[in-house]
Amino acid sequence: MSRSHVYRVNVQFGDCDPAGIVFFPNFSRWMDEASLAFFMACGVPPWRELVKTRGIIGTPLLEIHTRFFKPATYGETIAVHTEVEEWAAKTFRHRHTVRRGDDLLCEGTEVRAFCQRDPHNPERIRAIPVPEDIKALCT
Repeated sequence: MSRSHVYRVNVQFGDCDPAGIVFFPNFSRWMDEASLAFFMACGVPPWRELVKTRGIIGTPLLEIHTRFFKPATYGETIAVHTEVEEWAAKTFRHRHTVRRGDDLLCEGTEVRAFCQRDPHNPERIRAIPVPEDIKALCT
C-alpha cells in the first residue's frame, strides 16, 4: 500500500481562461508539482541531491491520463491527493485525485520512471530499476 500526500493549490486569476475556468493544462502542472511533493513528503531527497549522490535525475513523465468532472475558478483552494497506485520494475503509476472540499474536480494518472544519464551517451537518459529504498519510503 502506498502512502498518500495532499498538495494544496490556491487557484489564481492567471490560471483561468477568459470564462474564469481553470485552463485544463494547469491541472497537469499541479499534478506534476504534486508528484515531486509526494516524494519529498515521503523523505526522498530532492532530485538535485540524488543526481549528485546516485545519478538519479528525477522521474520523467512517460504517460498521462486525465478525466475532468467539475470546473474550478480563481480564489478557490483545491487539493491534489497523490499516491503510488502501482510499482513496476522500472516504472510507477501515480494517481492524483483533485478535490475542492468534497467535490471531485478531476482524476489523473501518470506513468513515470526513475532515470539517470546514459553513461555511453550523456545526452540521453535511461530508466533504471525503481530504487528499493525509495519505494520503501513511499509505502
